[in-house]
Amino acid sequence: MTDTHRTVDVELHPDGGYVARNVGGGELRFGSDDPADFTPVELLMVAIAGCASVDVEVVTSRRAEPTRFLARVDAQKLREHAGSILRDIEVTFDVRFPDGEAGDAARAVLPRALQIAHDRSCTVSRTVEAASPVTMRLAALD
Repeated sequence: MTDTHRTVDVELHPDGGYVARNVGGGELRFGSDDPADFTPVELLMVAIAGCASVDVEVVTSRRAEPTRFLARVDAQKLREHAGSILRDIEVTFDVRFPDGEAGDAARAVLPRALQIAHDRSCTVSRTVEAASPVTMRLAALD
């Protein structure tokens, strides 16, 4: 097993909402008060679709560049006795390729690429399906 540690920081923004930062310097604003902001639940849905999208696009674009690439995530957010949870998460891919031999090759590999993303290569959906434990703790106070 390869252990590759990942880290992101989430900080309260002075103007409201939050800013997530990765070690490469990328930033993503999110929140829950402004309707235009992504909520944390929506970001989880984005992560699921995004992870699979990257995996599928890498494989298919070796054959042909897509003329359309859309992944839509639908889920039911339920409030249960133990708290809120997403159920019935479904990712639907709408991917189109140009006519011709290269497009045909990309279309032919698409179902297998999607299956591999689900079964092996998409860390996000595999983690959600495996129900990985999450630990919350306080940093040491100075």
